[in-house]
Amino acid sequence: MNTTMTFTYIFLFLLILSTLTEIYLSVRQNASALRNQNVVPSDFKKIVKPKDHKKAALYTSAKAKINILGFIIQGVFLYILTLGGLINYINELALQFFDNEILQGVVLIFSVIFLSSIIEAPLGLIKTFVIDEKFGFNKMTLSLYLSDLVKQSLVSIIIMLPVIFIALWIFSNLGDYWWLWLWIFLSIFNVTMLAIYPLYIAPIFNKFKPMEDKKLKVKIEQLLKKCGFESDGLFVMNGSLRSTHGNAYFTGFGKAKRIVFFDTLLEKLSPNEILAVLAHELGHFAHNHVKKRIVFLFVLSFLGLYFLDLLKSNDWFYLGLGVESQTNAIALLLFFLISPLFLFFVRPFMAHYSRKNEYEADAYACKFTPAKDLKESLIKLYRDNASTLTPDKLYSNFYDSHPPAIARIKALVTK
Repeated sequence: MNTTMTFTYIFLFLLILSTLTEIYLSVRQNASALRNQNVVPSDFKKIVKPKDHKKAALYTSAKAKINILGFIIQGVFLYILTLGGLINYINELALQFFDNEILQGVVLIFSVIFLSSIIEAPLGLIKTFVIDEKFGFNKMTLSLYLSDLVKQSLVSIIIMLPVIFIALWIFSNLGDYWWLWLWIFLSIFNVTMLAIYPLYIAPIFNKFKPMEDKKLKVKIEQLLKKCGFESDGLFVMNGSLRSTHGNAYFTGFGKAKRIVFFDTLLEKLSPNEILAVLAHELGHFAHNHVKKRIVFLFVLSFLGLYFLDLLKSNDWFYLGLGVESQTNAIALLLFFLISPLFLFFVRPFMAHYSRKNEYEADAYACKFTPAKDLKESLIKLYRDNASTLTPDKLYSNFYDSHPPAIARIKALVTK
């Protein structure tokens, strides 16, 4: 068996194995939620009523079923792109209309991204207007959904086209160390996006107003002072425009960090519970979880681009994936298409590390706010977001970035 066929079989094996694994785990998650839908775990009975628990089980089941469909569609689409010949077809069209190799590459990569978004769009519509609508979470109108879609498309075109062009120019013109220069460029781009997103892109989709609740604002500022955290301001986002789900997050760097609360979160939690949620988020900064994650991603991209440099000169890399032409754009596209398959079984280790970070952030929050407040805020969020309290253990270990609800609350009870 030659190298090309061996690589084809490895690709097919990983594609089928990862797809079947995702389907299997979703089936387990669905079964676990439905099997436990009639009994509320003891630590949650005070706040979560039986009807809320059953709603969470049915919501989890509905999401698991649509996810299964999504996994099948993604797997089939990746096969069609590669061994099915779609990349060859798009590349041939690009060759007919453009003489410049970089422009041909930009058209090819952007076309694949565009087709992928079209294929995923129906699932997004189902999740929003069927599943979330049925369970009372959706606040989107069709006109708002389409408006968001147009805005997202324009923002993507404005940002992604130049990035793809520059990436291919670096690939083609900067010699043997193209991969290092490309890594530097992408690293700078990602950091820049983290800085400008809250200031210029997020306001395109949502309104951000300074927090008006003076009493709560004073309490938050006192907590920030205790934690030694400097902020550029406290803002409230109109999350209720699209969904009833609640959340809070940080954006920005250094002294320019902003704290953003969904208006839905402020409506659902008491002031003390809001402080506990904020203290948890501050715990991530105190432990440098965000910085460590960024560094990890930079290291991963560095290794990935170096590995691509080793692959790009091998015929089997292209022919093994059913692609006839060997261009820089195709090498880059193929690498990013198949990388998730080779990293698929690394996900449980990344999820485990993320759950460890959540426990650390919880422990930090309990140093500055009562554990009872964090416990009750989390239970309310589980209830109001219809998050299952009884996830399948294997599914949770594989995917979940946050600890299972029961384990997390038990850890807080001991604080």
